[in-house]
Amino acid sequence: MANAPTPNKAKKQGSSSGSNLFASLAIIICFIIGYIVWKYIMGNPSHFEGGDPELGQPLPGDYFGMVYKAGFVVPVLLGLLTMTIVFSFERYFVINKASGTGNVDQFVTRIQGFLASGNIDSAIAECDKQKGSVANVIKSGLVKYKEASADTRVNSEQASIAIEKEIEEATALEMPMLEKNMTVIATLVSIGTLTGLLGTVTGMIKAFAALATGGAPDQAQLANGISEALINTATGIFTSTIAIIMYNVFTSKIDKLTYSIDEAGYSIVQTYASTHSN
Repeated sequence: MANAPTPNKAKKQGSSSGSNLFASLAIIICFIIGYIVWKYIMGNPSHFEGGDPELGQPLPGDYFGMVYKAGFVVPVLLGLLTMTIVFSFERYFVINKASGTGNVDQFVTRIQGFLASGNIDSAIAECDKQKGSVANVIKSGLVKYKEASADTRVNSEQASIAIEKEIEEATALEMPMLEKNMTVIATLVSIGTLTGLLGTVTGMIKAFAALATGGAPDQAQLANGISEALINTATGIFTSTIAIIMYNVFTSKIDKLTYSIDEAGYSIVQTYASTHSN
């Protein structure tokens, strides 16, 4: 029995390589952006007394100056926060593209309707109209369904297995792209908190160093140390919070797409088995 066309593997491998390159470049660029924002925007002399970012104190109420004084951990945290935003947008567009041009639930319902009426050509045309990874996987199953229906040399059970295998292979090619870079967002959940904690520790070390000086404590150093600890803690928690929210949102969307594929695939196999029973 002839094999139905499957998604182009070379194309998928090229897409995977491109995605890896994007991830690597994005991480480097995000850290560079974090450093530039910290050094040249937050560290602008206009935010400090005497126009000196290194020796002068931040102007009263100037939060940019306060964040700059929070130390070397800040640009790292800003880079991590930028990464969270960049990869969240990237996953959003990729998952939306995989969903296709229309509502996935309505698309699956239409496919089931065409299957019930035996109109396989219309179901395939609907996949071409919908586009996206979900439609590509379902189309592979429908094409195999059509070929199996025209081949009288195999029985119903063998054809059903072939259709199911075709759907599984197409899913294995299409769906991994949806989870690409999700590990980056998941890692940011932990890294953001831990980096913020590192900044907290360095800030508290400076604060205690100010208390340990002979005579009266160095008030400026004490304030800077406490400020550094609190700013780094807040930035780290904020980064991790955004990463957790986006990771859960995208995971939910991917699960929904996977369920839609399973639902449509089950309908294709069951429809063939019931209409071609020996």
